Amino acid sequence: MTEKDVPSGRVFDASALLAYVFDEPGADTVRLYLRSGPAVCSAANWSELAQKVHQKGQDWALAKGLLAPRLVIEPVTAADGEAAALLWRDYPQFSLGDRLCLALSSRLGWPALTADAAWLAFEGAELIR
Repeated sequence: MTEKDVPSGRVFDASALLAYVFDEPGADTVRLYLRSGPAVCSAANWSELAQKVHQKGQDWALAKGLLAPRLVIEPVTAADGEAAALLWRDYPQFSLGDRLCLALSSRLGWPALTADAAWLAFEGAELIR
């Protein structure tokens, strides 16, 4: 797949962004979507990303610098919170952060990129690896 083959508009889960930051499998897919834009991440998933980078003892300023120019951090709205609460009924195995990402994906009408294979149960989720 080349950059011009990639459709626009993706919502990024923290797991996808972590793969990119730590150059794990799927990083090339994330890089491609970040370059083709638009790229959005929920503020909840941004927080999760920051926490995981700190937890691994890595440089948050460097990770943020890699992502910030190409990624819009979207606030969590009341509607997102309500949609995430409703998603719990069908997807109780998903964390609140996961459900907020999926709610944002639904609100924008864009696919959600993730490294979590469990997300395939949700229409509109795309695996990066």
